[in-house]
Amino acid sequence: MNDSREDNGDVARRKMDPESLRSALDAQLVALEEPTYDGPASSLPDALVAAVLTAYERGLRPERDAGRLAVRHLLDKLTTAAPGRTVEVRVPPYAAVQAVAGPRHTRGTPPNVVEMDGHTWIALALGRMTWDEAVAKGAVSASGSRADLSDYLPL
Repeated sequence: MNDSREDNGDVARRKMDPESLRSALDAQLVALEEPTYDGPASSLPDALVAAVLTAYERGLRPERDAGRLAVRHLLDKLTTAAPGRTVEVRVPPYAAVQAVAGPRHTRGTPPNVVEMDGHTWIALALGRMTWDEAVAKGAVSASGSRADLSDYLPL
């Protein structure tokens, strides 16, 4: 992935490499016993997210690179929809970003932290689950006065 600066404070946004996306997508599709991807490069990120969601829905653990890139793609969409550095959104072991306008956090543990697993993040980002549902079932850990992402979801 290449770094490029976007209007998200001074947070580096990663541009996803199409070959990495295609490789991760094809590996996920093979693991799902489906044919490899033959669509346009512009649709790779969304096809990858769909394949990872399919793995989760089948009760499977997604391929590591596929899960990481799918989560990263959706986190990048969040930083576009909610630019800023007030809330740290963590999806271990895949990625973390800072988003949401407001006071900038610079040192130590951020006062506003949201953490969840990859499946929950993808479900929230795609509107398969609401923020309130995820919080109620304990799938999201949110601390801080600005750690509610419901205004930004689904993406």
